[in-house]
Amino acid sequence: MPLRNLPSVDALLQSAAVLIETYGRPLVVQAIRATLNTLREQIQAGAEVPQNQAILAFAADRLAGWTKPTLEPVINATGVILHTNLGRAPLSQAAIAAMQMVSQGYSNLEYDLATGKRGSRLLHAEALLQQLTGAEAAVIVNNCASAVLLTLSALASRKSVILARSQLVEIGGGFRIPDVMKQSGAKLVEIGTTNKMRLEDYEQALLGFSTPATQPILMRVHRSNFKLTGFTSEPEPAEIAGLAHRQGTLLIDDLGSGTLIDVTPYGLSYEPTVQASLAAGADILLFSGDKLLGGPQAGIILGRAELLGKIKRHPLARALRADKLCLAALNATLLHYLKDEAVREIPIWRMISQTSENLRDRAEAWQREIGCGEVVSAESTVGGGSLPGESLPTFVLSLAVQSPDAFLARLRGLAVPVVARAADGRVLLDPRTVLPGQDGQLVQALKFLLL
Repeated sequence: MPLRNLPSVDALLQSAAVLIETYGRPLVVQAIRATLNTLREQIQAGAEVPQNQAILAFAADRLAGWTKPTLEPVINATGVILHTNLGRAPLSQAAIAAMQMVSQGYSNLEYDLATGKRGSRLLHAEALLQQLTGAEAAVIVNNCASAVLLTLSALASRKSVILARSQLVEIGGGFRIPDVMKQSGAKLVEIGTTNKMRLEDYEQALLGFSTPATQPILMRVHRSNFKLTGFTSEPEPAEIAGLAHRQGTLLIDDLGSGTLIDVTPYGLSYEPTVQASLAAGADILLFSGDKLLGGPQAGIILGRAELLGKIKRHPLARALRADKLCLAALNATLLHYLKDEAVREIPIWRMISQTSENLRDRAEAWQREIGCGEVVSAESTVGGGSLPGESLPTFVLSLAVQSPDAFLARLRGLAVPVVARAADGRVLLDPRTVLPGQDGQLVQALKFLLL
């Protein structure tokens, strides 16, 4: 019977020294057994018994698949700067070096070097944020969704929170503001209409609460990934903050992305900076570290020291706290702003500030190298729930291929995957989001696929 001709696991292991050295004996044994099981099914269906070396080659392929990292670097040629599915903001070299420095040994994460006693990780990055923004205090957690949950849990549990209907948003992954409020123990009070909000709406809602103990908190939420246009209106943040303070209550302002730099010089619509939002009177500000800040995934909470003290002491603060790698990268990123070098050193700001001439030159260089394609004008987007609807002029390399979808799939299947986009039956590659040093890799990949 052909199955009898299959070698044993022990026989195959005698010729698998290289595999054992690479993957370890237990995993190689598991791969060989799985390979033999597959071959038995194929032989029973009429296939020939392969040679021992062929069986080991099948096992080696299986091992390579089992041990291949699921998280791997890709080249982003989509033109979406803060591409959520591709990891949002790439880090600066200084941030990467900072993470390496604290990860390869021990650090003073929660150790006070002056006193020799236990310290607090909450101090890391706080001083820089105070200096950059003027905030009294800061807390860093693992993302902005955590910042919202922790803040509401610490300050609004069993209280009412007044929020405009136009801000009852859902962002990526099904994260809905009403659900987070419910989880925190806060009670949502909806006011206004989808398109129209007036200060009087807040005032009327506050009339229903007569004592300081029942006084609700006011909240603003950035719409993140969509815009309201047409017949719309809403009060300015300073007006809402003024009303909150006259009524003896708080304003929590969820900025979503949050930026320390004015974006208008780069051809983008006005977005209040973190500094401007604090100056408008918000008691608490919440924003992300890995969007327009250009740092690691983090949620940043800024505001009054008294309120931040309550947030720091809440039990969820420990569950949602940032780790040493995040804090190291965030410190390095904030230092770029402090030294007025953010646009030069932080990758997303280099992308945003690239000139059309530079982008066209790079696309034309790709075209010359591969010997085909057309350089055409197009639009890049900021992405990542930041500046919804905003775009930046760019130049892309446009390729005419038989099947754009098939070509995009082949790009994604390369050793270093390339993610691009298709429009009007052509494949488009945008140099804005291709990092310095990746041009050569991209050109070689295109040459290989276009042969």
